[in-house]
Amino acid sequence: MRRIRIAGESLRDLDWSPGQHIRLRVGDLVHGFRDALRTYSIWDYDNRGRLDLCVFDHPEPGPGARWSRQVRIGQQVAFTHPEGRLVIQENAPYHLFVGDETASAAFGAMLRALPTSARVYAVLEVDTPEDRPRLPRASELTWVYRNAALTGPDSLADALHMLDLPTEPGMAYIAGEARTCQATRRHLVHDRGWPRKSTIVKPFWAPGKHGLD
Repeated sequence: MRRIRIAGESLRDLDWSPGQHIRLRVGDLVHGFRDALRTYSIWDYDNRGRLDLCVFDHPEPGPGARWSRQVRIGQQVAFTHPEGRLVIQENAPYHLFVGDETASAAFGAMLRALPTSARVYAVLEVDTPEDRPRLPRASELTWVYRNAALTGPDSLADALHMLDLPTEPGMAYIAGEARTCQATRRHLVHDRGWPRKSTIVKPFWAPGKHGLD
């Protein structure tokens, strides 16, 4: 991850809810929107005009990762107003976070926004223990690792199946790889009997799909 701060007078008193994202211009619009815009969750914001992004890097970088490597202090950037449904539902009995490392920016902002009295459950997947991002409420988070011993390709789903949740539904925030998001919602709805309205799903990426890389 690269943490990048965007600052300026035009960002003062920005209307933003933790978990929302922006569409950032990372390339030339002349050649179309596919490689020119990328979506990023806001890691943090303060009303003095400072907005922080966490941009995920890749061994074979796409347009967004290349932009994050090349951007420099003083460079102007353009992006859309914050938007998105992946935000805290304040009246939920409890909050469940499920996702991989690409969800960590949104989840970090959302976890910071919750009152200390809120009940939180989470299953988060990263490659190795060294890749764990620093998220709030660390003692309440369950981590699984793709490359660790005794885990397989379905480690996130397996960990969610084993998670001891209250019998009543809460509110689930599901983000990351598209197929894993679908499987997570299916487990909660069909296996645990949650209503679909108690799940908010945000697929951040899918293998080989342009715009989600």
